[in-house]
Amino acid sequence: MMIDEAKRVLALEAKAIEAVAERLSDAFNEAVEAILHCQGRVIVMGMGKPGFIAGKLAATLASTGTPSFALHPADATHGDLGMITQNDVILAISNSGETPEIINLLETIKKIGAHLICFTGNLDSSLARYSDICLDVSVEQEACPMNLAPTTSTTAALALGDALAVVLIQQRGFKPEDFAFLHPGGSLGKKLLKVEEIMRTGDRAPCVNQEASAHDALLAITAARAGCCIVTGPDGALAGIFTDGDLRRYLSTHDGQTFSDVNITAIMTKNPLSIPKDKLAAEAFSLLREKKIDELPVVDSAGKAVGLLDVQDLLDAGF
Repeated sequence: MMIDEAKRVLALEAKAIEAVAERLSDAFNEAVEAILHCQGRVIVMGMGKPGFIAGKLAATLASTGTPSFALHPADATHGDLGMITQNDVILAISNSGETPEIINLLETIKKIGAHLICFTGNLDSSLARYSDICLDVSVEQEACPMNLAPTTSTTAALALGDALAVVLIQQRGFKPEDFAFLHPGGSLGKKLLKVEEIMRTGDRAPCVNQEASAHDALLAITAARAGCCIVTGPDGALAGIFTDGDLRRYLSTHDGQTFSDVNITAIMTKNPLSIPKDKLAAEAFSLLREKKIDELPVVDSAGKAVGLLDVQDLLDAGF
């Protein structure tokens, strides 16, 4: 019985979203263009349950390249209308289109000169008539058994808001690095972190020329307190990597012989595994784990060594 009721609700809301999709018209394109050309911010408002949808939409827009915030209609009537300028786009959500707290703002919004877009289930409403662009989010019925609590209607508005946000992402050419810039914390930021953002450079990334001796390489490693040393060839191209494992292997086959004056190319690992600096740090972490190694030389697009990535750097970053 309970599962049957849950399935009824989900089916009803899925059907409502499909209906909204089928009714999409040029008004949707106009809404996208209005927001793309907005010189200010997108201000989303709704009262009650639609207010929560407004907050979610504003947050999604703001995090994907469209400056936006949610404005509570009741607060707006008590002075927060001062947040609105003529360069802004107002996106009002009201199923009935007659929400008093929103209707009371329409005349002032018009006087300010802000562009007005609405999501409404009533195309003959006051909100629809006042709006420059009106998007139809009407539903046949709420999922609530009394057909009262906003359920299907808020789901329809939420889905249309997501559709609007995603189209704006595409139209703006919003890239993963842009997303990462706006999400520096948490798991999202970590997933989009680039190798070049956490790699070791300068004195922290020991590096010697292929003409150097093993002694020189050991001094560089000691000074940087690192676990390996990058070896470069002409023009800074990556030639090899020198690790404690390379040293142990050399000593095991040259018992009693000195190594300090030996050219580093005789001991190093040639053509080592490396990673481009613009790769995701998550990819580097997977590579280190797969190959069971602790360090990776980092190279640029020309193959020049530009840094060193240590597994500890990734662990410190939360991987």
